[in-house]
Amino acid sequence: MNTENKTLDQCSPDELRAQLKRVEAKERAEQKRKKTEYEANRNHTVTVLLEQAMELHKNLKVFKGLVEEKMYEQAIKLNEYGLMRGNSKGGFSITNEADTFRIRRLRETNPTWDERSAKGVELIKDFLHDAVKKRAEKEFNLLMSFLEKNHAGDLEYQKVMILLSHEENYYDPRWKEGLRLVKESYKVVLKGFGYQFEIKTPEGKWETMSLNFSSL
Repeated sequence: MNTENKTLDQCSPDELRAQLKRVEAKERAEQKRKKTEYEANRNHTVTVLLEQAMELHKNLKVFKGLVEEKMYEQAIKLNEYGLMRGNSKGGFSITNEADTFRIRRLRETNPTWDERSAKGVELIKDFLHDAVKKRAEKEFNLLMSFLEKNHAGDLEYQKVMILLSHEENYYDPRWKEGLRLVKESYKVVLKGFGYQFEIKTPEGKWETMSLNFSSL
């Protein structure tokens, strides 16, 4: 009688082992087929999407160059015709005649602090540890949090501005001198210009198209 036609209790131990090996071999073959199919599909997905992403990235880079060139020319013309605001630092917007398309050039800056800030922070921390920590731990922790640096190792503008708003709370020379040094060390560095492309909706609202040039 064929082993495959026998019930389990009719099979000898050798026949059971042989049958188990056949089942395991079949399962391994099916697992291998599924693995091969999955990996082929994964490879196809990654390749197709990355090739399209690379093409989009290249086109976006070319487009960014065109935008910068045209908006630079526009800025010169605005200056020539006296249409650029006197207090403008390079930012402006232009709109088509139908008032349906608008492009904005936005000034992008980085707040930075020079080497004087390190001495200023040192003085402030020395004062806080010496005069504030023991009698007002909550306030100490709050003020210290404003001196925390970001992952790039820089002070954060918003936190520093909040710290400076507490200037009149203390009159210790270390506190005053530390804050003075931090203020004097601050400057704004121009990163460049960002651009926004906006379309007016039928409801009359401006809607921004998402095009991120910042990393290009």
